[in-house]
Amino acid sequence: MKSISIFLATWVMLLCLDAKAQQVLFRTEYIGNSGYYYLPPGEKPKEKIGDAKGSSMVYQGTFSMPLSMKLNENNRPTAWGIGFSGAYVSLKNQNFSEQMVSEMMNLQLGVHHLRPLNDKWSMRASVGMGVFTPTTDFSKISFRNVLGSGGVVFIRHLNPNLDIGGGLAINSSLGYPMVFPAVYVNWKRDGKYDINIELIEGLDVSVGYGFNDRFKLSYALEMNGQVALLEKDGKDVIFSHQYIVTGFRPEVKLGKKGLSVTGMAGLNLYRPASYSDRTLKGVFAGDNDYHFSVSPYASIGLKMKF
Repeated sequence: MKSISIFLATWVMLLCLDAKAQQVLFRTEYIGNSGYYYLPPGEKPKEKIGDAKGSSMVYQGTFSMPLSMKLNENNRPTAWGIGFSGAYVSLKNQNFSEQMVSEMMNLQLGVHHLRPLNDKWSMRASVGMGVFTPTTDFSKISFRNVLGSGGVVFIRHLNPNLDIGGGLAINSSLGYPMVFPAVYVNWKRDGKYDINIELIEGLDVSVGYGFNDRFKLSYALEMNGQVALLEKDGKDVIFSHQYIVTGFRPEVKLGKKGLSVTGMAGLNLYRPASYSDRTLKGVFAGDNDYHFSVSPYASIGLKMKF
């Protein structure tokens, strides 16, 4: 699995935060200890890398706020907004023969715009900048750690529950502007039982049941990740850390002011973590599939909508 190329192709969409609501979200994630493996190209079985193993803690926060918004006769918004997101990752790596990244900091700031084109189509665009470092020491941040991005997606409203779209994303992850495909999928079925599929800010698939107005329990599948840009052996490289997790996700609403507590308990299914040359060839290389195996996963978060 060329995980780094998938992440880079969708990274710009992380700046396309909800244009219709002011929202604050904080979340802490724990990914348990597991072995480190390499999957050679072709049909060969994966190989364990000695006694190497590791776990991680991820701390994330996002904030989005509309600057202006106007609804049309179909209740679709024309909106401008800003979004900020930050993540800190602590990687507890053990018994590695070569140096691994031990911490990562990602900070992103973006402006987004959403507008209906007609009854069936809308356009969603964003532009932003981010800092992606293997350290929290701001004195060590250089231009090498900074990425610019932009993107536009055209969204087809197939029915009240399903929106799909596609477009182009551009970022400077390779040291120069590079265009990637961008995909948008949002399907929801609301009610006592609800189904949600989102490919907007990562991947989020869930099936839930609302026991009452305050408590909902879902079974979910999520994909998320972070990157760090650094120099290694005299070359500019990208360190990618991704994870696909699944489990039960309870959500408890606290009062009537949009505040809720959410968590998740389950398994990390697949956690790629490796270096890749910061070149087009390096991004799509077939020999960079280094990953941690299955391990326990747990998270807890606080969400507030205004």
